[in-house]
This record gives sequence, C-alpha cells and structure tokens, in this order.
Amino acid sequence: MPDVLASPPHVDVAVLRGVRRALDRPVPVGAARALSTVGEHAAGWTLVALSGALLRPAERRPWLEAGAVVLASHATSVVLKRVVRRPRPDLADAPPLVGTPSRLSFPSSHATSTTAAAVVLTPLLGRSPAARAVAVALVAAMGTSRVLLGVHYPSDVLAGSALGGATALGARRLLRGHR
Repeated sequence: MPDVLASPPHVDVAVLRGVRRALDRPVPVGAARALSTVGEHAAGWTLVALSGALLRPAERRPWLEAGAVVLASHATSVVLKRVVRRPRPDLADAPPLVGTPSRLSFPSSHATSTTAAAVVLTPLLGRSPAARAVAVALVAAMGTSRVLLGVHYPSDVLAGSALGGATALGARRLLRGHR
C-alpha cells in the first residue's frame, strides 16, 4: 500500500483542521449531519431513484438503472476501502462529529455515491444548467461535510468523487450498449 494512503500528507490534515475551524458552527454542522444521514449506504440517492421509478412509470427502467448504478458505485467504494484500509482521521483538535459504520476512510463512500447519483440522476431530473449546478453543489456540499465532520481527509473525498464519477460514467456507457 502506498505510504500516502497509510499516512495522509500534512496538507490533508491541515485542510481538515482548516475546514473545521472555518465551519464549526451549529448550522453548517447540522447540515453536514443531515447530509451524512441522507448519504449513509447511498440510501437517500437510492430512495430518489425508487421514487422516480414510482412517480414516472413510463421511465421506470432508467430510474431503476440509476439506482442500481448508485448502489454499485457505493459497493465498489466499500470494497476498495477494505483493500486500502486507511484509518479515519484521529485528531484530538478535530474529533469526529458523527458515528461511522467502520474505521476505514479511503475512499469516502458518501462522496462516491453522491457523485454517482449526480451523474446518473441529474439527466432524469432535468438537463437544465440549474439542475447541473444543483448536482455540482450537492457533490461539493457532501464532500465538505465529510471533512467538516472529521470522518474523512480531503483526499478520501476527492478519490471517492473520482470513483463515483468513473463508475457511473462507465455503467451508463455499458447500459446504453445493452439497449
């Protein structure tokens, strides 16, 4: 395992501490906790996909496929997390503000599933620039929330977003080829 994954670079720790100092207020922490709940095990994004399938029966297949892609992206991040085995941040001056299902940090599964959801759900919700802007803002908010809550280093979040984007784009391409 590369040393940078076992022991994060100083910049990772510095950014985590900086985010905590800048945003450690009741409203941002409350919003971060809410996002954490929505993103846990990709549940919120899966619920959006299932709701779309129920509310738009004529478009059921793409909604269900989107939900499956989000879950597959999440599962991929969980497997990778177990391979890499990077421990979560453990900083006395920035303790975790939420519980986590494991002690493993890399990549962020929340960032993975949120980015995957943004890639596959946004076209189903609307192709407008506003819909895309909301999707990008949501990905950024989720990533920032994981660092603010002290459960991920910034590199965990960046890697998770890259993984989520790559798996979603790959799955979307694969699914288009089978239609």
